[in-house]
Amino acid sequence: MGPGDPGLLTLRAAAELERADTVVVNRAQCPADVLAHCRADVEILDVADGDPVKLASRAAKAGRRVVRLFQGDPGVVCGLAVEGAALHKAGVPFEVVPGVSAVTGVPGYAGIPLTDPEHREFRFVDASGGGVDWEQFAGSDATLVVFGAEGAVAEVAKGLVAAGRPDSTPAAMTSLGTTTEQETVVSTLQKLASDTKGMEAPAMIIVGDVVSWRDKLSWFETKALFGWRVLVPRTKEQAASLSDQLRGYGAVPDEVPTISVEPPRTPQQMDRAVKGLVTGRYEWVVFTSTNAVKAVREKFVAYGLDARAFAGLKVAAVGEQTAAALVEFGIHPDLTPSGQQSSEGLAEVWPPYDEDLDPINRVLLPRADIATDTLIAKLTELGWECEDVTAYRTVRAAPPPAPIREAIKGGGFDAVLFTSSSTVKNLIGIAGKPHNVTVIAVIGPQTAKTAEEYGLRVDVMADRPSVSALAEALAEYGAKRRAAQAEAGDPLRKPSQMRRGARRRK
Repeated sequence: MGPGDPGLLTLRAAAELERADTVVVNRAQCPADVLAHCRADVEILDVADGDPVKLASRAAKAGRRVVRLFQGDPGVVCGLAVEGAALHKAGVPFEVVPGVSAVTGVPGYAGIPLTDPEHREFRFVDASGGGVDWEQFAGSDATLVVFGAEGAVAEVAKGLVAAGRPDSTPAAMTSLGTTTEQETVVSTLQKLASDTKGMEAPAMIIVGDVVSWRDKLSWFETKALFGWRVLVPRTKEQAASLSDQLRGYGAVPDEVPTISVEPPRTPQQMDRAVKGLVTGRYEWVVFTSTNAVKAVREKFVAYGLDARAFAGLKVAAVGEQTAAALVEFGIHPDLTPSGQQSSEGLAEVWPPYDEDLDPINRVLLPRADIATDTLIAKLTELGWECEDVTAYRTVRAAPPPAPIREAIKGGGFDAVLFTSSSTVKNLIGIAGKPHNVTVIAVIGPQTAKTAEEYGLRVDVMADRPSVSALAEALAEYGAKRRAAQAEAGDPLRKPSQMRRGARRRK
């Protein structure tokens, strides 16, 4: 399953997980995103509950397709040799799917190539069992990759120096490699033990001149929001693209729904609206949210209709996210705001009713039960007749789990993204006010005003009201903050590490 980052799972491994009836794995070491490739009915067997060979053999002999998941690559510091031999003895056929080993994956994420034009050899040392004869690794300038020496850094360094390696030899140690908790310290053999004191396991030591490449090649730990825990107060569906963008900046998004979307109490109104769409009652249909698109689409499916029913209709979308949802439905909107992506922005570009050009002056607005009347007022002023139909209801979501609430109020989050005024009100209502060290990022002026009314300090505001621009603005803020810390010679600390009692860098 790779060395830590779920994105390093190979295509073949992902395909086998999708086909698996049973997965045998150490649950404590397995990222949830890896097991997300499995079917919903898969059987997960934890090696903490029994011998992995017996678990795999029993399931295989019962006719089940079994996947045994190892960290990194199965053939490198893993149980392939012992477990494979036992399966062979038991008459259980198997295949080996190579993976990304920590030996190459971790240095790659640390920005340290194991070879370069001057150094064409590297050697891997498994020091987890102790008793390494360092003399055999001292005679060449080959890069050394030392695994399993987290608790014996001083012994490794002393052993190499005693065997002839200069104490000034560059050395680096990377802990929790390829994860968003990764930390790399660059030093020398002489100072490595003191410089890496307190680093977490698992960790890897790299010894050799190639360590000097890190200044130029460090790409992972230098991401603008590297390791930031960011609260995204939206529904899972709405948060998906935003969370993906945040991960691209190195952040760890935590999606916390603040509203729950439910059907209208009286569905007859929507039923009549859909019938009107088909019979030509409307000239325009206006979608002011992705939830409105979803509500209409679900009605269409229930009636056996598809996007063809929109033939002859003009369609407007309030912004890029809503437009994207329509395109996925098979509908390309005729009108979207050119400036502010909001009801106000859409009203600014809405054409006046012209009886010579528009055979019908009726506009359908399938919306939330709590939608504002700004757009309707403007359209009415322009000569249009609006039918405001409740397509869905928004109710406050249930409070998140206690650890999330504690992290919000205690400063465990580095940033919170607010995508509307309602997300501000609802998040505070269900979970409490974010800690004052937490960076507050908002999608626009109205959301900023609401946040300030609730006593929050707004640190970041998107230059245009879209979730993509909001994530981008937060990344720019994070990059500037990081640059300022580096320029001042301060340790690179996340906002959550600025609160009292937070774990400081060793």
